[in-house]
Amino acid sequence: MQNAATAVGHDELATLKLVALEGGLTQPAKVSCSGLADRLSASNQTASRRLQRLEAAGYVDREVVSDGQWVTITNAGEAALRREYSDYQQIFEPDSSLSLLGTVTSGMGEGKHYISLPGYMEQFTAKLGYEPFAGTLNIELDDQSVRARARLPSIDAVPIDSWESDDRTFGAATCYPARIETVDGDAYEPTHIIVPDRTHHDEENIELIAPVKLRDKLSLNDKEQLTVHVEEAN
Repeated sequence: MQNAATAVGHDELATLKLVALEGGLTQPAKVSCSGLADRLSASNQTASRRLQRLEAAGYVDREVVSDGQWVTITNAGEAALRREYSDYQQIFEPDSSLSLLGTVTSGMGEGKHYISLPGYMEQFTAKLGYEPFAGTLNIELDDQSVRARARLPSIDAVPIDSWESDDRTFGAATCYPARIETVDGDAYEPTHIIVPDRTHHDEENIELIAPVKLRDKLSLNDKEQLTVHVEEAN
């Protein structure tokens, strides 16, 4: 039986794009199935089914009213559009380099606990070539870098496998090699952007790990600006 996620294909993504063009990324967009059908060269029923599939997959929220419906794209829907955007960037902008600009921000303190767990630490040491400091440096990206971040999955990275302990499963993650640079020109590597498969962070934030405490090494305070240069894994 096909689930909601697998029911979202190219046709549904085309529909999602049209909702975004109507402003649905930033606020509820007024959408009628007839108007949507005309732009999709499809029937009203087909347009309605595509919206229903997007809603079932968690890509949009809908409020049906007498003369149409208000449709808002969710974080999951925005992420799907960013993946499409990343694919087109690879076609038309094949340069594999990626630099992300953001500011240092305080995290929730969870990184210290998870980084220190033996199932992760053993993999970090073996795969990254160093034992990370028990904690992460949190960066809040600017708007342009939030969009550019969609290219991360296209860059070769280091996989960190899931593992189990005491009947609990700890999720997998992906590590992207990086070099960080301050506005004063001070730089440090090796560092890695770590992206857990399951995370509470949104697309506006990234976490960095390194063999040292980066805040101390580079004398960083909250709100200081950094550039993160992402590199291909060897």
